[in-house]
Amino acid sequence: MMESIKKVRELTGAGMMDVKKALSDAGNDEEKAVALLRERGIVKAAKKSDREAKEGLVRFVVDGNKAAIVEVNSETDFVARNSDFQALVQSLAQAALAAGTSDVEAFKNTDLNGESVGTSVAAAAGKIGENLVLSRVAYVEAAEGETLAGYVHSNGKIGVLVRVAGGSEAHAKDVALHVAAERPQYMSRDEVDSTDIEKEREILTNKALNEGKPQQIVDKIVSGQISKFYEEKVLPEQKFVKDNSVTVAQYLGDAAVKQFVRFEISS
Repeated sequence: MMESIKKVRELTGAGMMDVKKALSDAGNDEEKAVALLRERGIVKAAKKSDREAKEGLVRFVVDGNKAAIVEVNSETDFVARNSDFQALVQSLAQAALAAGTSDVEAFKNTDLNGESVGTSVAAAAGKIGENLVLSRVAYVEAAEGETLAGYVHSNGKIGVLVRVAGGSEAHAKDVALHVAAERPQYMSRDEVDSTDIEKEREILTNKALNEGKPQQIVDKIVSGQISKFYEEKVLPEQKFVKDNSVTVAQYLGDAAVKQFVRFEISS
């Protein structure tokens, strides 16, 4: 069996799991297994796998207290606008919800319409004629009293999931829109690496001194700039995108964001 797997892999360039499934479906007939892999588009996809995939789509699914989001990349924006590709990405988001995993490799081995997710993506690549890459997946589950919401930007390249404790669905949707627009990096100041802050402080201190600022006011200047750094990067401290007179925390009041996931495709 291992000899057959090795031979078919060498002939097709397909992955181990795909080859094992093809051999099983073909009754261990190597020639038939190669034919099956070709029919499924996996051989063709393997030849394209070294081509860069920098376009693509992000899609999400929210179902009650569970949600999932996926990012699938393509080579061109033309394919990203293809209805078959869009349907594939949406079906992958639904499959990610059922799989309940944020691990891409584990997700690739789960089922999608009787085949593995990895096989389905490879087959779609063969059919469409471009390298397709399942890049990221995230699964989020809400506890009692929490609300989930998602947002995808009109170009399909930015997608967000948020989990909010307290507040309404409208609050959660507004925060999802905010996260898409403002690119927060942290949920709280505690998440910011202290080493990064010290490096930032050193850079800002040297910059102020080089600009001729008096030593006695440099610390005050730098402290103000560090506070601005937090205001720009930490979600609750950011100015709310729909009303810059309040922060996200002030907009939410007694509610609070517990988690956010943000995927963005950068060409």
